[in-house]
Amino acid sequence: MSTDAVPRQPTARVSAATAVGSLPTRLISTFSGPVGLAVKIGFLSIVNAVAIWSLTVLASHDKWIPLMLLAAATVAIDWVYFMRRAVPLKFLVPGTIFLIGFQVIPVIYTVEVAFTNYSTGHILTKNEAVKGIQRAALTQPPNGRTYTMAPARAADGKLVLVLLDDKGGRTYVGSDDGLKTIPRSAVRTNAHGQIVSAEGYRLLKGAELFGIDRQITALTIPTSGIRAIRAEGLDTAIELEPSLRYDTKRDVFVRVDDGTVFRDNGRGSFVAAGGQELEPGWRTGVGLRNFGRMIHNPLVRKPFVRVFVWTFAFAFLVVLLSFSLGLFLAITLDKKGMRLQRMYRSLLVIPYAVPGFLSLLVWQGLLNDDFGVVNRGILHGNIPWLFDANWAKVSVILVSVWLTFPYFFLVSLGALQSIPGELTEAAKVDGAGAWQMFRKVTLPLLLIAVAPLMIASFAFNFNNFNNIYLLTGGGPATDQPIAGSTDILISYTWKLAFAAGKGADYGLASAVAIVIFFIVATISTIGFARTRVLENVT
Repeated sequence: MSTDAVPRQPTARVSAATAVGSLPTRLISTFSGPVGLAVKIGFLSIVNAVAIWSLTVLASHDKWIPLMLLAAATVAIDWVYFMRRAVPLKFLVPGTIFLIGFQVIPVIYTVEVAFTNYSTGHILTKNEAVKGIQRAALTQPPNGRTYTMAPARAADGKLVLVLLDDKGGRTYVGSDDGLKTIPRSAVRTNAHGQIVSAEGYRLLKGAELFGIDRQITALTIPTSGIRAIRAEGLDTAIELEPSLRYDTKRDVFVRVDDGTVFRDNGRGSFVAAGGQELEPGWRTGVGLRNFGRMIHNPLVRKPFVRVFVWTFAFAFLVVLLSFSLGLFLAITLDKKGMRLQRMYRSLLVIPYAVPGFLSLLVWQGLLNDDFGVVNRGILHGNIPWLFDANWAKVSVILVSVWLTFPYFFLVSLGALQSIPGELTEAAKVDGAGAWQMFRKVTLPLLLIAVAPLMIASFAFNFNNFNNIYLLTGGGPATDQPIAGSTDILISYTWKLAFAAGKGADYGLASAVAIVIFFIVATISTIGFARTRVLENVT
């Protein structure tokens, strides 16, 4: 009985392993038949439906080049997945699509934006900006009329304004075609003077008004001469006249009252000789101007240099301290026969396993000056961890090391275990001490595997936005309006893009992002070139 039972356990294990190993083959065979064809047709139907919808949207916006590219890509995808021989392409196409969508297109778009003035006040096209300036230039003249107004729909569904002159009592219907007089008897008002009905028109009330408030505001009704009527709210309209006149032949705006001329300055704005600028502007190419601002504009140059030095120091110190601590713990826990070794290793990996953003928010509370556990429960002091410039930098580095050292602990532990024991034994025979063995044998062999990872970690920390933004927000503030004491280049770029000057400055932020890329690429290239020297150790 015992002889029959003993060999059955390994047989069961082998059969289970065989079943698991054959699972990919069985899945492939299953999806290669009618089931696979049905899944393929369903997937391609969804892709083609989305493509057709996208083509209609592109056609409605006259985007013909993207339309042709999308149509060609859709046909190519259908061809690849219906061809039986194009098996490699079936695996390459999804990865290529994601590569283009999430890497190539953002890079191209960032480079394009860096050479434009794309920012708050310079988002529209020139034609849209001209229309916006014309709308903004409409002001109420001293003798301008006011009207009681009610939005309505004509018989053909067109949006109109039913108007009652507050002075003369005459009634009109206004549209973008002009002003039309209607009998006073056709318009009824209530005791408060509000229009409640208009013969031949359906007044808009309640929820209907919320969906067309922008249309009502944008509706301009031309009257006599250069004047026009425009709604102010939902029950009042006023007569306006432009303070600026646009000369289409000269492409200039002229102020009506004093003749001041506003000309296109070539950078997306109409500007007078005295420097006064009309808003909004428009998006246009500015060449290398954004890169020049980083050099010539002191408001950008001074914080950029300071932030760059701090960014380099932050990334270098985090990598150095994290690697040193991780290597020390790896050497300590690499002793054979050590009790509770697995438990210690597991505990040290916990900071790496917890989501980084959650750890940063917890540390922000722990380091609070007044209520944090570090000050109140451990140190019993009042250290301004997050509100003093120097202590905030120390806090950012320490918390970043806390989040990073488990990574280097795991990497170093694996690298240490891959070093042949014969080398250390030979060093001992030659009379080398512990420090000499580490410096001459262990560390050089360790750096062959770890040095590229240290370079990658440096590049990561060089752009470690989360650690700065979630812990200190770049603060505390300094005498420079944009960059705080702990801002690194990537958080400085974010502030340029969304919180600098009179609003967002995407062009300058994109230029800084390109500079950051070349800085990191240069440092990484030099670092990888230096790591080749280490390979000569073997």
